[in-house]
Amino acid sequence: MIERCTTVAHAGWLPLRTALWPHANASEHRSEMELFCTRLDRFAQFVAYDESRQPIGMIEVALRSDYVNGTSSSPVAFLEGIYVIPAARGRGVARNLVGCAEQWAVLAGCSEFASDAQLDNAASHAMHRALGFSETERVVYFRKPLQDNVT
Repeated sequence: MIERCTTVAHAGWLPLRTALWPHANASEHRSEMELFCTRLDRFAQFVAYDESRQPIGMIEVALRSDYVNGTSSSPVAFLEGIYVIPAARGRGVARNLVGCAEQWAVLAGCSEFASDAQLDNAASHAMHRALGFSETERVVYFRKPLQDNVT
């Protein structure tokens, strides 16, 4: 069973999100989740449950109207995060979550679904390919701090 999350208190969403992004604290997660729930026209998040209603996976998707690498339309549905607990992997949970996100994206007027992954995350690359995504480009971002006294 998969349910769309429309409230921060949706069962299982926070623990699954924390498992995916453990570097963020609960307050940071809740703040972002609150934003998503107040902008259901722009964000969608779904949680998958097993037969005993234990949360086993989640996906977060956003509509992006800015340029999204490798796409040619706007808005584009963007997979912001997906996580399936290790014990449930390989059973189609991610595929079903992506299917829900795709249905939401089509209803929101999207013709493309995009995502990204770290260059060294081979498992994520394989998952994306298995779910029907095709790689469009590889990129490395750079930054340079600026001094306050630049004239």
